[in-house]
Amino acid sequence: MPTYAVTGATGRLGRLVIERLLDTGVPAAEIAAVVRTPEKAADLATRGVEIRQANYDDPATLPGAVAGVRRLLLISGDTPGRRVAQHTAVVDAAKLAGVERLIYTSILKADTTTNPLAQEHRATEEVLAASGLSHTVLRNSWYTENYTDQLPQYLQTGTILGATGGSKVSAATRADYAAAAAAALTGDEHGNTVYELGGIAFTFDELAAAVSEVTGTTVVHRDLSPADLASTLETVGLDAGTAGFVAALDHSIALGELTTDSDDLSRLIGRPSTPLHDAIRAAHA
Repeated sequence: MPTYAVTGATGRLGRLVIERLLDTGVPAAEIAAVVRTPEKAADLATRGVEIRQANYDDPATLPGAVAGVRRLLLISGDTPGRRVAQHTAVVDAAKLAGVERLIYTSILKADTTTNPLAQEHRATEEVLAASGLSHTVLRNSWYTENYTDQLPQYLQTGTILGATGGSKVSAATRADYAAAAAAALTGDEHGNTVYELGGIAFTFDELAAAVSEVTGTTVVHRDLSPADLASTLETVGLDAGTAGFVAALDHSIALGELTTDSDDLSRLIGRPSTPLHDAIRAAHA
């Protein structure tokens, strides 16, 4: 019977968590990958990972998916507006199945931030607190990939647009957060724990300078007001709602809500977070 279960295991973060568990010596037979589409996890099955099918939107599938496991990583859903119900269903299933500890991926400063993504994370944390389950909350800041995935656009336009007001973002790579999740999943914590996780902070000016240095192509940062950023994004094809949402995320950075002085990430993973230049270099390659 598997000891650990990871939901969303075929997603970009979930796969990295399972890879991390395997790389650190956790036997494949002790890992259950909870997925919506088992065919997408065929490669994990061939390595001995147990594949369990479940869907956040179908609560009846969840108790069987977590039955017998001691520790469960709940990777937050990706559908705004439905996350609280989805996460609550997983928490209820975990409690019913007797899971000893649940680990949840939340957002940095979830209890205080005005970030438009935070409300559902904050509500999920409240569900966890009320559940009576022993739990660990991993409050992740931004992925560095939020920026390195845009590298082709940066190089084509020579510009990074933002509305951060010169504030920093404590981004870390998806692999860094996956390593932290794996460490929390296999750790021996007791009681309830909250980690504020973020990497080495940088401004968008520093991001532009790093992109320029690594690629040899000059890229500059243009800092706009949130309203001007939203208008600019609309002119390049985003609908008004999406453009306003992106601008609101940058405004959260401007307020300092996605930066942290906490060393929780480096302590969990046993090393510094991946340097920005290294992440850009890997993306460029």
